[in-house]
This record gives sequence, structure tokens and C-alpha cells, in this order.
Amino acid sequence: MSTLERWRLVLGRYAEQPLTPQGLQGDAGRRDRALEHLYGREYQGRGLRGDGARGPGSLDASQLQLVTWLSEVRELFPQETVEVIEKHALDRYGLTELVTDPQTLERLEPNQQLLRTLLTLRGHLHGDVLHLARRIIRQVVEALRRQLEAEVRQALAGRLNPHRHSPMAVARNFDALGTVRANLRHYDAERQRLLVEQLKFFERNQRRLPWDIILCVDQSGSMVDSVIHSAVMAGIFAALPAFRVKLVLFDTSVVDLTEHVDDPVEVLMQAQLGGGTDIGKAVRYCAQQVEVPHRTVLVLVTDFCEGAAPAELVRQVRQLAEARVRMLGLASLDGNAHPVYDRQMAERLAACGMEIAALTPQRLAQWLVQVIS
Repeated sequence: MSTLERWRLVLGRYAEQPLTPQGLQGDAGRRDRALEHLYGREYQGRGLRGDGARGPGSLDASQLQLVTWLSEVRELFPQETVEVIEKHALDRYGLTELVTDPQTLERLEPNQQLLRTLLTLRGHLHGDVLHLARRIIRQVVEALRRQLEAEVRQALAGRLNPHRHSPMAVARNFDALGTVRANLRHYDAERQRLLVEQLKFFERNQRRLPWDIILCVDQSGSMVDSVIHSAVMAGIFAALPAFRVKLVLFDTSVVDLTEHVDDPVEVLMQAQLGGGTDIGKAVRYCAQQVEVPHRTVLVLVTDFCEGAAPAELVRQVRQLAEARVRMLGLASLDGNAHPVYDRQMAERLAACGMEIAALTPQRLAQWLVQVIS
């Protein structure tokens, strides 16, 4: 494809006359029609009427079904471009038919963006679509869990013990110097080679972590990504025998999902995204679940935008700090991992004894190691 043809695809149909007066042919023409089907809505939104200037090859929105359009997009564009187009279709142009029609949904690429959309529109999903959506959610959640679990387990595995070796051959525990020392007697001076007959691996100090972790997660509309990651992280922590994990979601109401903590998909299917925010009420509920204060970690995941009177939230945090509960306020992150939160409210809670941070899920495990060591 020529540079002019690429610019023509980028600029749209109104650039056809100066750039490609003969029109786009073959696959380039198919790409143009597929893009026009979606991005032509920009012209409509700005009051421009769709005329017949494009000739007999025109494909207006009413003439191209979503299933056919989606097949064209996936065939004609690379994967990363397909994901961008699907994201624009859902977020910018509100084509919710992409996730409410079983045939179309079946063709979408399972990824976190699609997961966000399915959770946001869950109330509109019924029958076969709901069954298919649950399967997609599980697929995306499992991929996310595999990505995070290895890092979490490594962070919680314990430090290397330089004074003891282990019979377990684990590559990351390899003791290079100890291996050299143990095999020096096998050194071949003539060939100047060390013959290794015995490998040495460090033992790791196993942490004993009799701690309760209470994850208190804001499920108001802006927190969908944080809810997803919190559900997955809760499942990972719950699988570690030394932890007892409790999971609480809240907006203006509080929902205890501890019984589903080992099934992130069920947690996400029960989440009610949207509504207001009463953080103080949620923290008060969590305070009632504390059994051994000095061995409890409360992780509050929120944007700190308190909808109720802040005095109750401040009072609850101060009382938990006085009881020696360790508290971490996790500021919500946007899609680019940038913190988005009410800094003034966060500073008030920090003054009462809550640590405030904007951590990725991987860094949360590292913070827990520091707290409970």
C-alpha cells in the first residue's frame, strides 16, 4: 500500500479527491469501507449529511451488519489495530450490540478492555449472551491470574538463606560460588576446566504469615479496573495457606464476598459497578471483621472521593490505627497506571495512620512482605 493510500485511510472519505481520485481498490478499498462504517459516525455527529459522493461502493451503517463488519476488520487489520477499533466501537460510539449479540460477541478478542465492557453492561446480558460472557470473563481472568501469580508467589516465598543449602533444584536459588567451591577437587588443570558433579542451591527462609488480609474495594463506576485486579489478587492470596483473606466491595452499600474469594469470576459477576461512595461505612464494616488487630492488614482500594461526611471515615481509620491494624490506602489507577484520587482526603487519612500509595498489583505483594516481615 502506498503512502498516499495510507493517508487516505487515516483522513477518511473527504480526502479521496486530492489523494486517490480513482478511489481505493482491492483490500485497500475493503479497509476503507470497514473504517468508514465505524468512523463515518464522526461526520454524522458533527452535523454533516451522508451524501452519495462515494458512489455505488458506499456502505452506510444500516447496510453492513456488525458480524460481517467485525469479520472484515479482523481479516484486514493486524491484531493491535483490531483491538483499538473494537475499543473505539464500544467506548466512543456505544456499539453495545458488539457484546449483546452472541454471534458478534463470539468474534471479539478476549482481553481486559472487553472484560471491562462486559462488567459495565452486565445488566443487559441475558440467556446465551450471559453464558458466553461468563466464559470470556473466566478466560481473561485466568490469563491475568497467571500473569500476576508467579510474581506474587516469588515475592512471598522468602529471602535466600546464604548459610543453608536445599536439595530442591530451583534455578533462581542457584548458588554459583558454592557450586564452584564444592567441585574444586574436580578441577582438570591440563584442560583448565572445572568438572561439575554437584550443584548447590540456596534454601529459602519460609515466612510464617499468620495474618488476616481484608481487601475493601470501591466498586463505584470509575473503579472497574481496580475491582478486576482486586478480585484476582484476592484469589491469589486466598490460595496461600498462611493467609486468611476477606473481600468486601462497596459503593453506598457494603457487600461481603468472602465466601467467593477463591473464585474471581464469581466476584466480578456479583459486583455492582456504579453508584455513589460511602467509604466510612465500608471501613466501619471492615473494622467489625477484625479479630487480631496487630496481625491484620486492611487494604482499602478507592479513589478517596468520599460521598458521605468524611468525619466518620477519619474516625474509623484513627481507631483502627490505635488498635495497631496495619492499613494501606491504594489509590485507583487509570488505564495507563496513573493514580487518580482525592489527594486532600488521602492526606487526612495518612495523618491518622493509613499508608497511602498508588501501587500496581505486583507492587502490592512486595509491600505486604515488608509489612509482615
